[in-house]
Amino acid sequence: MATKRTTWIVLGIFIIFAWFLVSVPQTMAETENGKYINRVTKMESFPIPDAEGHSVGMAVLEGAAISEKGELAWQKVVVIFDGTKGVGPFYQYWTTTFQDGSTVTGYNKGTTGGGPTAKWTSEIIHGMGRFQGIKGTVATTANFFPPDKGGIGWKTVGEYTMTFTLPSK
Repeated sequence: MATKRTTWIVLGIFIIFAWFLVSVPQTMAETENGKYINRVTKMESFPIPDAEGHSVGMAVLEGAAISEKGELAWQKVVVIFDGTKGVGPFYQYWTTTFQDGSTVTGYNKGTTGGGPTAKWTSEIIHGMGRFQGIKGTVATTANFFPPDKGGIGWKTVGEYTMTFTLPSK
């Protein structure tokens, strides 16, 4: 009799545990692809006399992004660089602001190769609005274009893939 009772208790606990596992919403990673275009709107660069073409500085880029779903956003990027003839380390913070006011902010660091293209992956560090609590990364490919005559800095056109999770509601 005690064995039957124990079996029913164990079975009951198992059913409750299984129900709990199934009822907890699972967080699924989402992916969003898109394209962007931006240009330098501010730049300050200081030559360092230790090597020809060495400079350190900061640039601000601004532009637009469009997701594959057609959602539009504005981007602002702040880059801190230390390069010799276009080659060297950089640190970058960016914020993408969507039409509903929601934002995603990311950070990455890397080394420029001085060529016309680059790839990097950013860590998403903050979100507001519908992106509150976001976690994830953004893989970016950039194509660089030289400044126009009299322009203050480069322009970029590229693609991105944002892979992220949001907290369950």
